[in-house]
Amino acid sequence: MQAHHSAGIQPGIAWRGTPAGARPVRAPRPRGGGAGSRPPGRGTVWGGLQTLVRRARKAWDRPLTAYYLLLGGSLLLTALGLVMVYSASQIKALQSGLAPTYFFRKQLLAAAIGSVLLLVAARTPVRILRALAYPLLACSTVLLVLVQVPGIGETINGNTNWISLGGPFQAQPSEFAKLALVLWGSDLLARKQSKKLLNQWKHLLVPLVPVTFVLLGLIMLGGDMGTTVVLTTVLLGLLWVAGAPTRLFSGVFGVTVALAALFIKTSANRMSRLACIGATDPGPNDQCWQAVHGIYALANGGWFGAGLGASVEKWGELPEPHTDFIFAITGEELGLAGTLSVLALFAALGYAGIRVAGRTEEPFVRYAAGAVTTWITAQAVVNIGAVLGLLPIAGVPLPLFSYGGSALLPAMFAIGLLIAFARDEPGARAALAMRQPGVRWKTMRRRVKKRPSGER
Repeated sequence: MQAHHSAGIQPGIAWRGTPAGARPVRAPRPRGGGAGSRPPGRGTVWGGLQTLVRRARKAWDRPLTAYYLLLGGSLLLTALGLVMVYSASQIKALQSGLAPTYFFRKQLLAAAIGSVLLLVAARTPVRILRALAYPLLACSTVLLVLVQVPGIGETINGNTNWISLGGPFQAQPSEFAKLALVLWGSDLLARKQSKKLLNQWKHLLVPLVPVTFVLLGLIMLGGDMGTTVVLTTVLLGLLWVAGAPTRLFSGVFGVTVALAALFIKTSANRMSRLACIGATDPGPNDQCWQAVHGIYALANGGWFGAGLGASVEKWGELPEPHTDFIFAITGEELGLAGTLSVLALFAALGYAGIRVAGRTEEPFVRYAAGAVTTWITAQAVVNIGAVLGLLPIAGVPLPLFSYGGSALLPAMFAIGLLIAFARDEPGARAALAMRQPGVRWKTMRRRVKKRPSGER
């Protein structure tokens, strides 16, 4: 240091070149005045928020974001649904002379089977899924026909949509018809796109729309208007993702709305449900009892709920507390915080499904991902809208959440499809491969070029 000072080196001056031919270059001073000043934006609340937003956006754009949202969101919804089924169904089971854990044990068994189906769907190649489309559609159609055969079909809550499997187990074929329509419709549109036929309106509609209307007719024979609405949204979702012209899409939508209005108008039960939208009083003959007590349950919950198991409405006041109106019990026991968490999980599933459908180049994957996302989100909207009094009570369960194995199994298989599609994205495949033991180091070694000997 003394030698440098004697040579005339001054603090704050950098030196370039060799000492013999060095020339001084003054180092730039920090902006803003003092030596300890920080760049603008740093050290402030606004700068910290900007940093958080940049990091969140970077994490959101990672290749595995959709994969983790689908896997984590579906598992969280299923787990929370099991907790709420256990809490909401105890009184109902005791009133029926059953063990308090009766409905919970059945739902837990369905969730275990559904988890296996989810893993199977997540590992099944696309070609096998496409091969299953026609057999699954045929089996679903036959089962829907058998439901209407006296002695085979069972009537529950006024709807004939069930087939007894022996003992306490029943199956609802209309739930499996949703999955069948997703796979068959996606395969049909993908094959027509490969032949460049989707630019003709007749190939967009035939046979997709007639076959769907056959399924809708069989379901409506049993009186299940809610499943009919959900299946219709799946059809509209397929046409939308396929790029149907606005005029054609509007025509199909208008026909379905007209048919729905006809079915509602010709049924006194459906008209009474329509009249209960926004009701705050049970009305004559207590026709709006369920809708009003669903609002009461949500109001009793407040911000953070009365506590798990502390619901009052499940003590015989609110019908179907563990199925169609489990969202109301969730609001009463977990409060607004709990219901917003459920909504956030469904929003995450919807975003992830749209992202998968938008980033793939495989037509079948795009159609199937769009149809599954439409199915899950539309059914959630119909169920939650009915609980909030914004839509008529349609009698559809909350996907992955409400009690019912017939609804849970195909829904978990459908989520497995989305997970498989998310894993199959090029960026996701590379990211998952890098996480395997030994792959990262070998990949890095291949990228390093050999340098001349002696160079560091």
